[in-house]
Amino acid sequence: MEGNRDVSAQQTIRVGGEWRKAASGSTRDILDPADATVLAVVSEGGAEDADAAIAAAREAFDTGPWPRTPVAERAALLRRTADLLIRNREKIALLESRDSGKTLEEGRVDVDCVADAFRYFADLVMNESGGRVVDAGSDTVHSVVVHEPVGVCALITPWNYPLLQASWKIAPALAAGNTFVVKPSELTPLTTVDLIDLLAEAGLPPGVANLVTGPGATVGARMSEHPDVDLVSFTGGLRSGTEVMRAAAPGVKKVALELGGKNPNVVFADACATEEGFDTAVDQALNAAFIHSGQVCSAGSRLIVEESLRERFVTELALRAGRIRLGRGTEKAVECGPLVSAQQLAKTEEYVASALAEGAVLRSGGRRPEPSEVRPAEGYFYEPTVLDHCHREMRVVREEVFGPVLTVETFRTEDEAVTLANDTEYGLAGGVWSADPGRARRVAGRLRHGTVWINDFHPYLPQAEWGGFGKSGIGRELGPAGLAEYREAKHIYQNLEPRPVRWFAG
Repeated sequence: MEGNRDVSAQQTIRVGGEWRKAASGSTRDILDPADATVLAVVSEGGAEDADAAIAAAREAFDTGPWPRTPVAERAALLRRTADLLIRNREKIALLESRDSGKTLEEGRVDVDCVADAFRYFADLVMNESGGRVVDAGSDTVHSVVVHEPVGVCALITPWNYPLLQASWKIAPALAAGNTFVVKPSELTPLTTVDLIDLLAEAGLPPGVANLVTGPGATVGARMSEHPDVDLVSFTGGLRSGTEVMRAAAPGVKKVALELGGKNPNVVFADACATEEGFDTAVDQALNAAFIHSGQVCSAGSRLIVEESLRERFVTELALRAGRIRLGRGTEKAVECGPLVSAQQLAKTEEYVASALAEGAVLRSGGRRPEPSEVRPAEGYFYEPTVLDHCHREMRVVREEVFGPVLTVETFRTEDEAVTLANDTEYGLAGGVWSADPGRARRVAGRLRHGTVWINDFHPYLPQAEWGGFGKSGIGRELGPAGLAEYREAKHIYQNLEPRPVRWFAG
């Protein structure tokens, strides 16, 4: 189902239940990163389109039924949406693969995770009580804290996990009773457009879910500063996040930011004391760094390995990295797809060049691969790259590359490992590998990162909060705190036996 959207006319802006073109008539080509061909043409919205979408969301919140819809009905709609996502799983996974470059299997996993998120927030709101009773110390007072929707939410999502990141915002926003305008990345908007169609099919009232395709500098900026927006939730880069926060500040509106990370993966030698342990740690280091070509905010792009293990571990890691099969994500044998754009490819090349100039040693990769049948020459491919002998002063160690680049640092003591792992302005995620449970938990407890995996890397649970310390952002997604972001707490104090206070004699 495609609602009222005319794909041939590039109607990808949704305002008040209707699909339309951009007010300016502008369009944008969406490229397939595997071969740089045009995959789709979408509307290139601007500030005028953002204003219209926000007005529709404002009206739907102030006068529409959704904020006053019983919780059970809101939860049922979230579950219907999850069912529709699974019904369309193959279609959506294929679209996500072609739009973002990830493998088809990764696209399938994303759809499953999105459905899980919708179901989780449906269950969460259904299992809540009607409010928290506060003891006022008197039988003649009824005091309760209740939660209400924030209002109109501006949701700005990134290009690396378009559907997943949209769902982490949309599902709790709807569960709480809000209306919203979502702006997907201008590079990868297609599955978010599909999701809005599915919400309409599930029965969401017009005006609750609005979408504007367009660039962050115009659409995102207007959404962030608009006086009728009550909350801004942004996932993306640090520089853009600070601009969003600056734009939102005059309105003193709620802001939630997830701004990426430079994530350590700490490997102690005792984790590799057996062949099985060694194989697992190496395999997981590959997964940590190179899933989705390293275009993951929580990618374990900093390998911090105990000095005594270094040569054996890095040699095997580099060997396996060189065997990763690169190509178009829809091909069955492919394990890793292209980068999302020519700009991201050039950025990755520049970081590797700077690292080598600063003294890093190239152990694998470091170049564009040779073209092949599954790897067109026009695609944005880059080989998984392992850089040894890295140190904290290198840009590639300090800054988020968002590409298939793994740096290697070493330590000798537990304290040194913790110091290195925490030596970053970010604090999103990290991993600890050790056969000693006490050491693993001790180190995990000392790491200043929002998620820490022990003897694993990358899994997340919709019921567990996701977010970071430091410049990785503010606020949390998923879990109970992820729902709380989209709510306001209200204290209602009722005097059951009112009488004069007589504070003033007259």
